[in-house]
Amino acid sequence: MDILIRILQLLLSLSLLVIIHEFGHFITAKIFKCRVDKFYLFFDAWFSIFKFKIGETTYGMGWIPFGGYVKIAGMVDESMDTEALKEPAKPWEFRSKPTWQRLIIIVAGVVMNIILAMCIYIGITYAWGESYIKTQDVKNGYTFTQYAQDLGFRNGDKILSVGGEEIENYQLIPQAIIFNSPREVKVDRHGQVLTVNVPDSSIKTILNNPKLLDLGLRFPFVIADLETGGYAAHAGLMKGDSLVAINGVQMRFFDEYRSILAQNAGDSVHLSFIRNGQLITLPVMVSDKGNINVQVETDLAKEYNVSTYRYSLFESIPVGIKRGVAQIGNYVKQLKLIASPETEAYKSVGGFITMGKIFPSQWEWYSFWQITALLSIMLAVLNILPIPALDGGHMVFILYEMITRRTPSQKFMETAQIIGFLIIIGIVLLANGNDILKLFMK
Repeated sequence: MDILIRILQLLLSLSLLVIIHEFGHFITAKIFKCRVDKFYLFFDAWFSIFKFKIGETTYGMGWIPFGGYVKIAGMVDESMDTEALKEPAKPWEFRSKPTWQRLIIIVAGVVMNIILAMCIYIGITYAWGESYIKTQDVKNGYTFTQYAQDLGFRNGDKILSVGGEEIENYQLIPQAIIFNSPREVKVDRHGQVLTVNVPDSSIKTILNNPKLLDLGLRFPFVIADLETGGYAAHAGLMKGDSLVAINGVQMRFFDEYRSILAQNAGDSVHLSFIRNGQLITLPVMVSDKGNINVQVETDLAKEYNVSTYRYSLFESIPVGIKRGVAQIGNYVKQLKLIASPETEAYKSVGGFITMGKIFPSQWEWYSFWQITALLSIMLAVLNILPIPALDGGHMVFILYEMITRRTPSQKFMETAQIIGFLIIIGIVLLANGNDILKLFMK
């Protein structure tokens, strides 16, 4: 059932993105009086799931859930139907229109995806607002993974900036470390400002396992629950006890205790704690795994100031647009990493399986719209790349024509379209091949 929900979310999201994108081409072509022969969601090789005709345009849905297309008369496109191009240009054909009109028709799909993403972010901001912990409010510092500690971070470090930029939302710090260059992280360690350099060579490892940069918030060691018959319960500890020392050494945070408990696995320690205002010390046995069988209280609202902002509709507009622009910038940075052979980020590129996995297993509208907005930005950025067969490739040829006053030959356009298709097929095979490889490597 979980897989079905993910598939349905993916198909709904892709359908919305494709329809909006192709509608951009369709409506501008109509405005400039081009004849539109087809408007299809997904590809219809050999047959269609359904189709109907209104006026001169056939609308339909193909069976291959990969993109879609608008077939505009007089244009070398995905259909590679070039027979009509051998005849003299007709007034209603794409090729007979001025270059500025053709340019608008080509870029309209990308523009529509950007507009859609901005509208979604505005809607999310208005409907759900924003809730996050400001980096400046993380007064206790963070806990780091062993990999991050090997890079130079230490538990308790307070992160001040990444690449010279202060990050307002602490949850965006790992993303900033990956994308920003230089990857210099300023930290406050016991009142001393230090610099931790994250080398480019580590990005390959981090991209394959982003959790290596996970930041943990620090919580005092307050017992939320005890395992019945466990070591802590047997020693006499109770729910609500607040630990203040271990073996006479004062400590406050759970990660500090966890380290000492691990060192004393299979032995006993003396734990000091506050109960009803009184200081009590008890000997407690530590398991061979380095724990005492308790759960720690991790109440965010109690320990941290969670900033929550609600916006009116008009206030949501600039905030939503700002979020959209930030996502575009992050995705462009991600593409730069993928294009860099040193990082081997291309190995982390995923296909339909990866796209499906980013959707939650339960239907959540907030997550659905967040992911759809991100995919819309990805579709826009990828489509504007100067690769033949993509909108960016067509745009380059039109700009060439505008600058040189020379029109590329039909033969050249057909060849470029075929090369573009081969490049796209290669990218699709790489992405989905990575997905399949990851399945076998589990």
